[in-house]
Amino acid sequence: MSINQQIKNVQIGFKNNRVQIAVCGAFVNVNCEQHLQAVQELLSGGGRAISIVPEKLQRWDSSLLSFVYEVSLLAQSQHVELDISQLPDNLKELINLANAVDRKPTQQGSSRLGFLEKICKKTIGFLKSTGSVLGFLKEVICSIGRFISFRSVMRRIDFYAALEDCGPKALAIVSLISFLVGLILAFVGAVQLQTFGAQIYVASLVTIGMCRIMGAIMVGIIMAGRTGSSYAATIGTMQVNEELDALQTMGLSKTDFLVLPRMLALILAMPILTMLSDVMGMIGGAFVGIMLIGVPYQEYWKYAFEAFTLKNFLVGIFHGFCFGFIISLCGCYSGLTCGRNADSVGLATTKSVVCAIVWMIVMTGIITVICQELGL
Repeated sequence: MSINQQIKNVQIGFKNNRVQIAVCGAFVNVNCEQHLQAVQELLSGGGRAISIVPEKLQRWDSSLLSFVYEVSLLAQSQHVELDISQLPDNLKELINLANAVDRKPTQQGSSRLGFLEKICKKTIGFLKSTGSVLGFLKEVICSIGRFISFRSVMRRIDFYAALEDCGPKALAIVSLISFLVGLILAFVGAVQLQTFGAQIYVASLVTIGMCRIMGAIMVGIIMAGRTGSSYAATIGTMQVNEELDALQTMGLSKTDFLVLPRMLALILAMPILTMLSDVMGMIGGAFVGIMLIGVPYQEYWKYAFEAFTLKNFLVGIFHGFCFGFIISLCGCYSGLTCGRNADSVGLATTKSVVCAIVWMIVMTGIITVICQELGL
């Protein structure tokens, strides 16, 4: 039995229980719906195999790929053999790739975990996360060692760009927030001190509070939301765009190339911004003390300078140094561990800010206890 159907780009024949399909000429923008119907009719008539062969095939586009793929699906549904061995190699690779992908994966039913299973799962996740963080810290320490020994691949231009972003560009917001914080401290303190007629000590309160801890904390919170999130978003976007994979392919250290310049820039900028915050906080306190409470100008600054000690100043600068290290680590780590989609970048940004603020508070408590034990 032999049936031949001559169409412009497709010749379909049936012989010895085999459907033979020949693709011809310039196979471009071809509507193959009627061809598929013809193949299905022949299979219904007793076809046990399908062969697709090129005959003077000049050029082809995705319509040929779509036709061959639909024929392959038809062969699978009818449980018949499909022979595409004579087609071009690149076309065969595309068809094999399309058939290899499970386009409708089965969804596994979610089973409720028991109490102990939940604890074990949380514990394993915590241990994995801890191991990842420790591994990152090890890479950072090794990177710092390479920087000290002049063997790192950090570019100066990256360091200067990061320093400009977290230094001069942050002066305005740090100055404004620190001024307002000093103003609030002075106003709240004056409300209580005025009841004892000791409003002159507002100057000491603001100076000690800003220089010892509040200046560094406010700068840390500002930089965590401004710069730490920027680090996470930038590196996370590089992860989405596969730029981190490109760095690894070229043999460049991601820690040296991305983390080190940002970390050094922030560690250098944080103590300077902390000093600026201390000064602006004292000016904000002076505004309330002199303009609103009526403390004499000379007396206010006299008590302020008496409360300004080197010990309190250095403790605040040390806070700023530690906060710069924490913010840069949290931001860069969140970016490097980001997923491969846009939503992951947003989650990494949020994670970096939350982790930085939490660890800054923890570090503040640790430093406070140490200073208390040392009598500082």
